[in-house]
Amino acid sequence: MQPTLSETNQLNFQRIFSKAHAMLSCDKKNWPCEVTDLSLKGCLLELELPWSEEMEKIYTLTLELPEQSQIKMELSIAHVVANNVSFKCEHIDPNSISELRRLVELELGDCDLLKRDLLALSGNK
Repeated sequence: MQPTLSETNQLNFQRIFSKAHAMLSCDKKNWPCEVTDLSLKGCLLELELPWSEEMEKIYTLTLELPEQSQIKMELSIAHVVANNVSFKCEHIDPNSISELRRLVELELGDCDLLKRDLLALSGNK
């Protein structure tokens, strides 16, 4: 039996369940949010109010981590259901990838999963 698209995405990219507080921003507007799900491919955010902002813009997510570090991603909206918004990662800088890698290693204890994700993002399998 062939996996569904959502099952394929789950197989290709390891997601981190963190329930961490973060800030989403665009055009000098800020929305506090909670990161429900995070991967190199994107994230799922829970906002305080239902989403009513522009769908076509690029947003920046800033996730503050301990020890003065952070993960920053540029995102586009993939799907909206009330105050839960799914975003696709359009860009992530090397420092943020390093921090995400460290987070994966801490959460999952397996850096091989992240290496596989990085290869999949680069088009190499």
